[in-house]
Amino acid sequence: MAWQATRGRDGIAGQDLAVGHFLRAAARGRIAGSYLFIGPPGVGKSTVALALAKSLACERPRSGLVACGGCASCVQADAGTHPDIDVVSRPPDRATIPLDAFIGDPEHRMREGLCWRLLLRPTLGARKVAIVLDADHLSDEAANCLLKTLEEPPDRAVIILVGTALERQLPTIRSRCQIVRFAPLDEETVSRVLAAEAAAAKEPVDEVVLRACARGAGGSLTRARLLLDPEVGAFRGRLAAILARRPLHGVELARETIALVEAAGKEAPPRRLRLRVVLEAAVEVFRGALRRAATGIEPADAAIARAASAWSADGETPAAALACTLDALDAIDRNANLTILVDAWTAQLEQV
Repeated sequence: MAWQATRGRDGIAGQDLAVGHFLRAAARGRIAGSYLFIGPPGVGKSTVALALAKSLACERPRSGLVACGGCASCVQADAGTHPDIDVVSRPPDRATIPLDAFIGDPEHRMREGLCWRLLLRPTLGARKVAIVLDADHLSDEAANCLLKTLEEPPDRAVIILVGTALERQLPTIRSRCQIVRFAPLDEETVSRVLAAEAAAAKEPVDEVVLRACARGAGGSLTRARLLLDPEVGAFRGRLAAILARRPLHGVELARETIALVEAAGKEAPPRRLRLRVVLEAAVEVFRGALRRAATGIEPADAAIARAASAWSADGETPAAALACTLDALDAIDRNANLTILVDAWTAQLEQV
């Protein structure tokens, strides 16, 4: 996947500022040793990181950070087996990226792990590239271990950390990286990418549904793709109807939310994604209610407006509902038991 060829596809669409940063740096021969990508989930940060890694590792790179696409390095990069491109992410069953990922397990300290592998000479290309996904979830030990490597990156190495917010990174990590910001994608870009993906998969496209998903995605392709799931899309409407009734039927909300989450299968990541979409939809309702209570302005979406009106008698009620929902969102990232989390969230809402 060539760098420039991916602009406008695969989540890089709409990120010309971030891509342009690297094109200018490459033109000056000034690719740095460490970067921190910051932006909302699903806007192309990981895709840009992988495309950059492929271009830097390419055996026959062309000007403008364009990988040739045909050399052994590009083939292995596309397959995810490149020896000089190292990707570390949070294990599905862990709340943080463990120390072992960087310096090896206790029996192999500093003889395995990302920091050790970066010290090795590149195997195929001129550089080694390390990508740390889920940088928001570095354990304290892992973050402190990574600091020295970020402070003095090995020659011919580029380290890219991918996170969502500067506040979730240690100040010492922020100070050692060049920060590249990624903005939410606009609705038109999300619609265009979704339509292109449907065409490539030869799937029928309902333009009205596609536009609605793009509008409700908040600039995130990940969320837009999930909203295209008929079960998830239908539940958003059902959620608004449940929240529009006061007093809240917490047992009903918990039962239907858990059913939606469990329908995603047994793997933790898709279950967490579904619950995140539910909680983010509830956040829309409570923020709309808070705005309505403070300013009298109604949410644009009719279903959200009806639900918001049930919570906006005063400012304290939606504020409390919003706070407990945001706490539940944070708990997803801490690897909480999802069933217990939903029960606790709905019980708190009943008491608001």
